[in-house]
Amino acid sequence: MHTPIRICVLVPVATNQFNEMIMRAVKPVVPPDVYVEIRNITSGNPSIQNRTNWLQNGIPVVELAQAIEKDGFDGIWLTDFDMCGVEAAREVIDIPIVGGFPTSASASLMLSQRFSIITILESTLAMQREHVHTYGMQDSFASIRAIDCPVANLEDEDSVVTKVFDLAMKCIREDGAQSILLGCTGFVDVATRVSNLLTEALGAYVPVIDPNQAGFSFLVALIRMRARPSRLTYSRIR
Repeated sequence: MHTPIRICVLVPVATNQFNEMIMRAVKPVVPPDVYVEIRNITSGNPSIQNRTNWLQNGIPVVELAQAIEKDGFDGIWLTDFDMCGVEAAREVIDIPIVGGFPTSASASLMLSQRFSIITILESTLAMQREHVHTYGMQDSFASIRAIDCPVANLEDEDSVVTKVFDLAMKCIREDGAQSILLGCTGFVDVATRVSNLLTEALGAYVPVIDPNQAGFSFLVALIRMRARPSRLTYSRIR
């Protein structure tokens, strides 16, 4: 009998209030031979909205990633656009762990040549601009804009969709974006709705990338390829 792939969704915040929403986000891209479990860190902040939150939650992420590997999982989807703890975790585990930005940006560049990021708060703008430089995507980066909405308010889906659509139109018309990245994994059930609104308004299809679905799908591909962190990049720490 074929052994199912086991993936752990690691939520890098010290609350489970977003778990149901995140599992709903990844459900459409979970293959039938993949088992999924979700876990949260138990110390740190209940959300990541700035560099301080990101730093404080990083070590709990690393420790939980080690426990997940010991429990026999094949890979970890880290539900954070800003990849909290991902780089450090790759030094201590031998299974793939991926976060939001590089997987979302890569998906976007398979479908367009210039992307914009729409994120939650002004406090995340500079941090997310840095990702573009880290991954050498400056020539493909159009802009980043924030809807001024904390993570706790993202459950108001209709309001979020309206705000994202308005900014996406500005990114396209004023900044030259050809696709849109949602810069927070709390944007659930937003991507398709905004893409449909953009298509209707512009008369042309515009991809809007959900980081949960892009990241989870990319992780499944890495596991199937039996790929894991390069030890020429991430020296193994035991």
